[in-house]
Amino acid sequence: MEIIRLNESEDRDFIERVSRESGQAVENCYQCGKCTAGCPVAFAYDLMPHQVMRMVQMGLKEEVLRCQSIWLCASCVTCTVRCPRNIDVAMVMDTLRIMARRKGMVPPGRGRNVALFNNNFLGSIQKYGRLFEFATMAMFNLKTGQPFREASTGLTMLRRGKLKLSVTKPRGLEEINRIFEKVRQAEKEV
Repeated sequence: MEIIRLNESEDRDFIERVSRESGQAVENCYQCGKCTAGCPVAFAYDLMPHQVMRMVQMGLKEEVLRCQSIWLCASCVTCTVRCPRNIDVAMVMDTLRIMARRKGMVPPGRGRNVALFNNNFLGSIQKYGRLFEFATMAMFNLKTGQPFREASTGLTMLRRGKLKLSVTKPRGLEEINRIFEKVRQAEKEV
């Protein structure tokens, strides 16, 4: 991990933006560590939840937006439930993920696969109006360089009728596209 120079790194605008966009008073975190102690995914993180919160408090924008942890968060809200200061830590993590996407940052390590899956998932919803599981997973496997990953599971699901090779578009696809357009416009305004 690189050396962080605290006296040169604070970004007050970032701290205020995270607080505003998440709706959480991140400055109220006093680093008790209960979020980290309860997190079921912490073993895979490069920064523990309380460390992410501290880095936000310190205005370390680039460092926190580049970490894997914000992408690996399962949004299970265990951290939120355990927080004695009633901070929705999962919402902060989600907000940081949104901010990283908005900046076009490519997530490192395992976070890259999470971002790829998210993009494929949302792309399927936008294109078909619902999740087209077969195409979503096929594209994910191709983009991760593992085209036959879970192929045996997919074949079993096809045989049992649990996975379809085609999708029917629902009525109201135009409305779904309007929702996506509103989100794009809202992201530009932030």
